[in-house]
Amino acid sequence: MTRDIKSETAKTKARLRADEIKDFRCKNLIAVIENPNDVRNIGTVIRNVNAMGVEKLYIVDTFNALPENWQDMREQKTLAKSSVSAIKWTFAKRFSSTEECLSHLEKNGFTSIATSPHVKDKKSLYLHEGDYTSPHKLAVWFGNESQGISDLAVSRSSMCVAIPMFGMIESLNLGTSSGIVLYEVTKQRRAYQSKYRKKNKGGAREIPLPTELPLKEV
Repeated sequence: MTRDIKSETAKTKARLRADEIKDFRCKNLIAVIENPNDVRNIGTVIRNVNAMGVEKLYIVDTFNALPENWQDMREQKTLAKSSVSAIKWTFAKRFSSTEECLSHLEKNGFTSIATSPHVKDKKSLYLHEGDYTSPHKLAVWFGNESQGISDLAVSRSSMCVAIPMFGMIESLNLGTSSGIVLYEVTKQRRAYQSKYRKKNKGGAREIPLPTELPLKEV
């Protein structure tokens, strides 16, 4: 009986949280990771995708490191452990090749942008200089840890986006780079919707953010 009560309480809290964040999730935004070398890094990206409110995660997995079925992915011990259960709340789809993933996105009207520190003969912007409020359907690509994004993914993307770095080291790991890029993209896409903006500098939003603290009574 005690276990049932605890289980129902946990479900109720999960439902309340799901209702709270529903309006703030970024629909028609997909993060794509291409041939990640380490399954643990996939788990980190899954956590970032979930935390930033990205609608879906696509994984290009030519190494066949992941199960085909999303439900089976949720049960994979290494992935579930590294994502700290975020996989339970995140839609993830596996593709066997970059071409397959690109064709699926293009068929469904998505425009791709690639994250890369190199221009690669494409329009290239620093992350903070880009406008990610359009197109309506957007896919953000991240390359693998050693080779980066593929030439094929870049050739089918509208532009390349780079994170400006000012240290001696000019690279970031997949988990860190995906977190930084997705934060900027989701921030812009949420702010674009007027009901999430503040009416003025000190005003209130039409819909308070689920992370805002309630005002204390004086």
